[in-house]
Amino acid sequence: MKRNTCKQDTISHTLLLVVIVAVFFNSSLVVVVEANTDPNDLQALQVLYSSLNSPSQLTNWKSNGGDPCNESWKGITCQGTSVVSIQIPDLGLNGTLGYMLNGLTSLKNLDMSGNNIHDTIPYQLPPNLTSLNFAKNNISGNIPYSIAGMVTLNYLNLSRNSLSQTIGDVFTNHSDLATLDLSSNNFSGDLPPSFSLLTNLSTLHLQNNQLSGTLNILVGLPLTNLNVAKNQFNGWIPNELLSIPNFVYDGNSFANSPAPPPPPYTPPPPGRSRNNRNRSPPRSRTRPGSNPENGDKKKGLTTGAIIGIVIGSSLAVLFALVALVFCFRRGKGKEIAARPSPSPGSLPVTDIVNMEVQEQRAKPAAAVADLKPPPTEKVTVERIQGKNGSVRRVKSPITATSYTVAALQTSTNSFSQENLIGEGSLGRVYRAEFPNGKIMAIKKIDSAALSLQEEDNFLEAVSNMSRLRHQNIVALIGYCAEHGQRLLVYDHVANGSLHDMLHFADERSTLLTWNARVRVALGTARALEYLHEVCLPSVVHRNFKSANILLDEELNPHLSDCGLAALNPNTERPVSSTQMVGSFGYSAPEFALSGIYTVKSDVYSFGVVMLELLTGRKPLDSSRMRSEQSLVRWATPQLHDIDALSKMVDPALNGMYPAKSLSRFADIIALCVQPEPEFRPPMSEVVQALVRLMQRASVVKRRSSDESAFTYKTPDHETVDMP
Repeated sequence: MKRNTCKQDTISHTLLLVVIVAVFFNSSLVVVVEANTDPNDLQALQVLYSSLNSPSQLTNWKSNGGDPCNESWKGITCQGTSVVSIQIPDLGLNGTLGYMLNGLTSLKNLDMSGNNIHDTIPYQLPPNLTSLNFAKNNISGNIPYSIAGMVTLNYLNLSRNSLSQTIGDVFTNHSDLATLDLSSNNFSGDLPPSFSLLTNLSTLHLQNNQLSGTLNILVGLPLTNLNVAKNQFNGWIPNELLSIPNFVYDGNSFANSPAPPPPPYTPPPPGRSRNNRNRSPPRSRTRPGSNPENGDKKKGLTTGAIIGIVIGSSLAVLFALVALVFCFRRGKGKEIAARPSPSPGSLPVTDIVNMEVQEQRAKPAAAVADLKPPPTEKVTVERIQGKNGSVRRVKSPITATSYTVAALQTSTNSFSQENLIGEGSLGRVYRAEFPNGKIMAIKKIDSAALSLQEEDNFLEAVSNMSRLRHQNIVALIGYCAEHGQRLLVYDHVANGSLHDMLHFADERSTLLTWNARVRVALGTARALEYLHEVCLPSVVHRNFKSANILLDEELNPHLSDCGLAALNPNTERPVSSTQMVGSFGYSAPEFALSGIYTVKSDVYSFGVVMLELLTGRKPLDSSRMRSEQSLVRWATPQLHDIDALSKMVDPALNGMYPAKSLSRFADIIALCVQPEPEFRPPMSEVVQALVRLMQRASVVKRRSSDESAFTYKTPDHETVDMP
């Protein structure tokens, strides 16, 4: 009996032990399974947290470690191990959006509205968003091109920010987009053509901008809520838009009269007869039983009527022949005036135009007189005379202003020597002051610098350059193409070039602190990123150097000569030795060997400029010993040597630089100046690396301030990395 009792107790204890082990194992397993937030999502959130200056409002967030899906990070929603929603509006957050949002590949909903986020929207965004809300912040720049790839967007709100330039044509694949709010920004220019493809758009808010042109592109969209108030729209409001239930359009320059009716005559579709069956006279009917061919003689025409018809027809034919002869002579006269030496056997353009005019004359005169011309897209049509005497008729959408030679001569005091502020391979640059007090820079292109083909393509190049809009690119304001002159009018940037500030010893060189140099590198990197990766097709600068980086009063960089590669200097023209030195100092090896120049060649030139910022030396300097004359050859082997690197730093910095930032800066240079173009990074990666450098500097500075007895707020442009 005792033995049985002991046996039962043993079995009970064994079972209890098994249960305890099982429970412990299962609980451990649960912990392991739950603590498994996607590593890419975790890293992206950590970078975002640091970019927002690690705010206390984001409870449970961490810049290192952590588990967002299990630790209830404020505003984070997960499905399984993936972050699918970030909702952190109206928290007073201050900082930037970081550089790793594109790592959130499962994110569907991102709402950071109502904060104080500044800087630009990153070019790389979460690719699979359905809802994006950055409203009511202080974001500048433009809409990034990566929006074009976010095809699942249903809601996009960028209102109440400081976004500017034209609205990019990035909405070609957004058939799901239902709400678009770009109101209360500084957008300008016409509405993009891709708006017409938003076939599911019901709400569009564009009020309080500087948009211009017409609203014709919106016709046919299923809009129920449209607000375009307080812009610069003009022309007629299409009748289709007036039927929208909620349509606000005050504060524009719309025509007061209703939109014109359609023309009284519309050419039929190709392949069909021009005869309108509904308007043709009815056929004469015959009585039953009569011969339709003979008819009734009482119903036939009289002799007088027949004579009248013959005379009338003869006069009509004679009048038509006289009109044709008159039009032919008139057209030939226009052809001779437009083309001094016409080629025989070719049909002049003016004859084709006259044929179109004759078709228009078929319309009733009264109807033509009463019909107002419909509003048209702003298109500049100009005739310019080339070197061979030919007249080229160019039709291009040019957003820049056309100036006369006389106006530019007056503003520059006849291009006087005292107004000369620069000179390049295409010509000289002059300071110009206009009667309204506006200061501009005029590039006077030397006619000998252009080949015949390049001269004829001048207006096409101007059209392309006038559409480049970026805060770090010098804007083309106007142009002149008359009397054989070719001039470009740019914004004037007051503080001169980076080249002059680095290499001419004066008190201004002390303004280029280490932080200022990093900001110059980042700004110019963003300009090249825009040219290479946002513009379609990509724009290759081909002449990237410190002399083409202009600095404003706050030392913000502005890249000049963007788009001028279309007007390459005539290779037969002699180039000064100074220009040759400048070109070879920045040119990539593949260009020197084969003449091939790509976006990766621009990346190499950017690395050379970074070397200038680091060392204060010129790319080529014959005054130095032979081993140090080429900056790239001398500096590249030392970029990863800490001791050598510290000796390379520009003496003008007086040792005031952080060692960690210096090392990271050198790492970026080494990547850019690699001899093989395929190993150089794209500019978007360079931008990300420079942003990381500045953000790490900000974090380190903030931590060192927190540990002290007082808090010192460092301005964003003065943040430094502490060793």
